[in-house]
Amino acid sequence: MKIGALDVGTNTVLMLVAEAAAGGGPRRVIDLARVTRLGQGVDRNHRLDPQAAERSLDAIAEFAEQARAAGAEKIVAAGTATLRDAADGPDFIRRVRERTGIDLEIVSGETEAWLSYLAVLKGLRLDPSQCVLIIDIGGGSTEFIGAGPVEFISAGSAKLKMTSLQIGSVRLTERIISHDPPTPREAADLRLAIDAELAQLGWKLDTDLLVGIAGTVTTVCAVALGMETYDPDRVHGHVLARSEVERVLRLFGSMPLAERRKLKGLDPARADVILAGTAILERVMCEAGVESVTVSDQGVRWGLVWRELGAGAVQPPSKSS
Repeated sequence: MKIGALDVGTNTVLMLVAEAAAGGGPRRVIDLARVTRLGQGVDRNHRLDPQAAERSLDAIAEFAEQARAAGAEKIVAAGTATLRDAADGPDFIRRVRERTGIDLEIVSGETEAWLSYLAVLKGLRLDPSQCVLIIDIGGGSTEFIGAGPVEFISAGSAKLKMTSLQIGSVRLTERIISHDPPTPREAADLRLAIDAELAQLGWKLDTDLLVGIAGTVTTVCAVALGMETYDPDRVHGHVLARSEVERVLRLFGSMPLAERRKLKGLDPARADVILAGTAILERVMCEAGVESVTVSDQGVRWGLVWRELGAGAVQPPSKSS
């Protein structure tokens, strides 16, 4: 059976088609991504920008067509922070259904975190004796999942802390960054804003292992590795040193947007918001006191597939603070 999994985020639309393999986990058939910036202006206006909505709708329709051509028998879909925040989110969901036949589910921050946990637990070979902290840096929000020691979901006893903060690469860029390149004051304000939000978590970020998922972390990894062409197999499971994250952060902050767009490993469409996303990663690593982050290329879309295959039978716990 082939399953399509659509992740409609603040910054990017992602579509995975995976095939259930006999005796193993899902195998990637196609994996599509497009930066559509659905969350453009939502933090300020609480409504979807018409052009951003149209770009996203076009991408969803195109990806759905490709997924079905690849043999997807079922397509499941999740919308995250932007569609949670936008007053006209339900209208966008209606348009998606009318144009593609796909029912797009607006998931809560906690469900988004749970799907990320499913993807990480199943997609990486984790040491079951370790305490794990998973960070999912999106365009509009950042999800935190604390687990440990890891107990496989199939046992139905994983003890998790989950929460979602209203910080993300697009949201913080729109709030704070107005110069190109950013001024030292803007860089300082960015750090202060992130630290203030982290202080609201209510629990320490100490952990044996930090795992980072989603486009910001994979992009930082790709830039650190100087990748000419993005290779998910090379990125997935890579251990990225904190010193490398700090180096890449300084690199992003030192050059104007036109130069940033030319960096190896960086999708030009992400170049304007990557500084804020990388700053979130750096501040979390500092707060957690870790010297490295393990990168996962498999995020919410993989969690959706695992859930369809029955790995998510256990329901996510309530929000923890």
